[in-house]
Amino acid sequence: MAKAIQAAAVILLAFADVHAQAQATPDSPAAPETTTLTVRSNLVLVPALVKTKHGEVVFELTANDFLLTDNGVPQELRMEPDNDAQPVALVVLAQIGGIGAPHLSDYAAIAAVLDPVLGNVPRRVAVAGFDSRPHLEQDFTDNQAAASDAIGKLSPGDAGAAILDALRFGIDLLRKQPPAYRRVLMLFSETIDHGSQTSFQDALRAIDDTNTSIYSFGFSSAKTAVTHEASKIPRPWGSPYSSTPYAPGGCMAKGSDPDAHGNRAVQALDCASDLLPPLRLPRLAYLAATDGLKRNIPESVAQLTGGEYFPLKDPKTLSRDLIVIANDLPNHYVLSFKPQPPDPGFHTLQLKLIDRPSLELKARNAYWIEPDPNPARK
Repeated sequence: MAKAIQAAAVILLAFADVHAQAQATPDSPAAPETTTLTVRSNLVLVPALVKTKHGEVVFELTANDFLLTDNGVPQELRMEPDNDAQPVALVVLAQIGGIGAPHLSDYAAIAAVLDPVLGNVPRRVAVAGFDSRPHLEQDFTDNQAAASDAIGKLSPGDAGAAILDALRFGIDLLRKQPPAYRRVLMLFSETIDHGSQTSFQDALRAIDDTNTSIYSFGFSSAKTAVTHEASKIPRPWGSPYSSTPYAPGGCMAKGSDPDAHGNRAVQALDCASDLLPPLRLPRLAYLAATDGLKRNIPESVAQLTGGEYFPLKDPKTLSRDLIVIANDLPNHYVLSFKPQPPDPGFHTLQLKLIDRPSLELKARNAYWIEPDPNPARK
């Protein structure tokens, strides 16, 4: 028992040193305005949509009606001003390869409802198709006719469906838009990735380090493809996890944590996250998020960002669901907070309504904070 207590003390001291280094910041000029969620600009936006059980949008709530936890820690919320008049930057990202090719005629419905979806605000629209790689069909334009024409001219691609690569491509396009613009991505794809070079970890970081809402329309991947692709998926964090958590000697034993790659500080953090429930929460949430990406990418990214997911069946249901988005998009509450503490890495959010059991809530449930690239030197 004494040895176990001593080992735990060593782990906690090592973790405390890592934690202290992660939170230290240098004295430097203010960073330029950006929407990347980093330690240096740690305002996190949480879009939330509240409806009655009959599907009617609820408008009268305030920040005091919500309770938010970040990695299990309650946060102080504020309500951002109404964003009805805020300009919108939209990326339409449509699968044209593989089993996406038969849906090209369905995509024509998008052009017909772009105007009501975006509303009467300044807008910029970009269009991209993807197969084994993403293709920019129309760069950002305020000319709706040009965007609609680009959607109508999408043509079949190769057999690939590199969804994660395409998502990263679309997010990078939005990242370059002015901070004043709401960032929205509409994804039309099958559920399972085929051939992306982007890892699940990199995809999560790209998805969650900008304030982008993703609205997804998914069609089922073939069962044979699901089995084949799932067999190739690497374990999270790039290591071969097994049912045995650590080698003999415990979590700090040499070689017991392949994630650490020999870094004792990282190994101490992993040990602490396994021993301490508050630190384990974001790791478990990360594993759940990657598992969701394995099973249904379009649905998972919508949930992560507070958007919405719809099965893509035919042009009629697509038009109907796009009208739902047109009604919901300008009616989100936008809550914000500054993470306390602003620890680097994957964060899981849980937003609840206080004493409103009859209402339904959809909200962003994760984000990522990048580590400070210039930590204070001792």
